[in-house]
Amino acid sequence: MTAPILPGAEIGVLGGGQLGRMFTFAAARLGYRVAVLAPDDDTPAGQVSCREIRAPYEDLETVGRFARSVSVITFEFENVPEATTDAAAQYCPVRPAGSVLATTQDRIQEKAALRRLGIPLPKYAVIERDTDVAAAAVTFPGKSVLKTARWGYDGKGQRTVASGAGIAAAWKTLNSARAVVEEYVPFRGEISVVGVRGVDGAIALYEPVANRHANHILDVSIYPAPVSTSTRNAAHEIARAVLEGLQVIGVLCVEMFELQDGSLVVNEIAPRPHNSGHLTIDAHVCSQFEQQVRAVCGLPLGSTAAHARAAAMANLLGDVWSKGEPDWSAALATPGLQLHLYGKEDPQIGRKMGHMTVPGADSATAERVVLASREALASHGSPAWTPR
Repeated sequence: MTAPILPGAEIGVLGGGQLGRMFTFAAARLGYRVAVLAPDDDTPAGQVSCREIRAPYEDLETVGRFARSVSVITFEFENVPEATTDAAAQYCPVRPAGSVLATTQDRIQEKAALRRLGIPLPKYAVIERDTDVAAAAVTFPGKSVLKTARWGYDGKGQRTVASGAGIAAAWKTLNSARAVVEEYVPFRGEISVVGVRGVDGAIALYEPVANRHANHILDVSIYPAPVSTSTRNAAHEIARAVLEGLQVIGVLCVEMFELQDGSLVVNEIAPRPHNSGHLTIDAHVCSQFEQQVRAVCGLPLGSTAAHARAAAMANLLGDVWSKGEPDWSAALATPGLQLHLYGKEDPQIGRKMGHMTVPGADSATAERVVLASREALASHGSPAWTPR
């Protein structure tokens, strides 16, 4: 049995975004120090960490020094080069392993791995050359979705195609990058399950959360998801199979489409804390970020029980600042509302700047209240926001 990494040790995080920020808060509460390595400085995570090292992930010499200075390394950003994780793993444990990241960085590899595990997926085909496009047009004569194999998120690198005849043109707009084309799934809704697996193989799963999107970006997550017991159990079985099959040590989120008959197909997976799990900070006994700390340090996993009957989380994008500085007092007047801002200075349209969570007697009430609270932010716009 691997000895646990105890409080007082320093955890290294690759990536400086808001996930690292929330991870750092959770680690500090448990008595750990956190060092961040990212290509930028004054990052959301770096602002609250003990050390922030600015270096490109390709600077393997600096990565090696960083790994020697910490007890374990984890991620808040999965698009880290495999060479970086290999360099770090020479000096300390990397959790989840670089092989997990390499699989999930590439949709083609990810889907192949999930298929080997028997995970239900939408029908898909791989496009790497012109001949693949012609074959895909025959396989998918109707509506489909084209997605680049790498670097796609929040709707980037995706095209919805009305018919097989349009696949070739859509592929060209993606610069003919390696891609997958998926059959369009007329789903009832999207749900996600956040799960965690420890060094000892123990697994803990949160209840499914329902997700609503706007412009391909997660807008609202609602707990608990309004699904049947059989769908809930199937979602847990899928998440457990992925965690075990990929031998994940840490947190992983599985996004799934619920079909009209209640069955599920997996959309994608993320080997890190996930936007849809942010409400666990305020609504659950142990948040997804604390679970990540516990898992990568070899400690017992925490409880996934909720201490709220229901909750809803709404993202705050840069759009909220379009009428000026948001009216924080108006939103914070909402009973039970918890506000999380990420320390970003430039509120660009579509950029995730923060989120808010509210509890509720039921999920519908929680969703209604959190949306009204977000709307209140712009009800009394201050003068136009300018960078500090």
